[in-house]
Amino acid sequence: MTGGFWVDHRGERQDHPAVIARAARSQVVLLGERHDRADHHRWQLHVAVALAGHRPVTLGFEMFPARVDPVLADWVAGKLSEDAFLETVGWSEVWGFPAELYLPLFRFCREMGIPMVGLNVRRELVRNTRLSGWDNVADDLKEGLTRPRPSPDAYRNFIFDLTRGARSDAAPQSAHDPAFDGFLAAQEVWDRAFATRLARIVQADPARLGIGIIGMGHLQFGGGVSWQLKDLGIADSFVMVPRDVGDAVDPAAATATWLTASRLD
Repeated sequence: MTGGFWVDHRGERQDHPAVIARAARSQVVLLGERHDRADHHRWQLHVAVALAGHRPVTLGFEMFPARVDPVLADWVAGKLSEDAFLETVGWSEVWGFPAELYLPLFRFCREMGIPMVGLNVRRELVRNTRLSGWDNVADDLKEGLTRPRPSPDAYRNFIFDLTRGARSDAAPQSAHDPAFDGFLAAQEVWDRAFATRLARIVQADPARLGIGIIGMGHLQFGGGVSWQLKDLGIADSFVMVPRDVGDAVDPAAATATWLTASRLD
């Protein structure tokens, strides 16, 4: 890759091959994104290709619910055209961003025979957890998920700051205000779901690297998916996120941060 460079969790610049080699030795690699950034998806593709050169990989996508895994398998097997794939998977219903942003990743999996899995859950589960709490959600909505592990403070604070303008709760005053609990509980359901699906990849075949394609709001400051993975027995995850040179970047937010020097959307 050109036009950027890696820094580690201490903020020290790192060599690209060395970062990839370290990530490839982990159990799960989490590749963050802003969903609307084409350059983030190109970066994810470059990293996924590099990781696949080290060992077998499976890509898990936040964009797909787990219930469409048979469709993903048919796509990888070459049984569906692109249009038929997007229609059958229900792209316009399951995800709100243009398919063109993600198709290079999907084509890579198909062309190289790399398995794809969906990481997401039905929105009804997330909504009901936010409104009523995990314990009050019907078991048949939980899709086999176990109770999310409560988030660490650093992640809770991060989500509070990140979503300040998007919340409809009754004006929580801080990350520890009880009025924020429902919003965070919904976030934790997503984190748990993504972690559960990725853990299954590793548990089924320890020689295979699980790669998560996930919004970076679910990944940073030691919480989110990596936190839930630890609770599920997968302690060795490697978090990689892209940021722009000149952004206010806290290197401690991820295991490695790719700083993009030039943006070409």
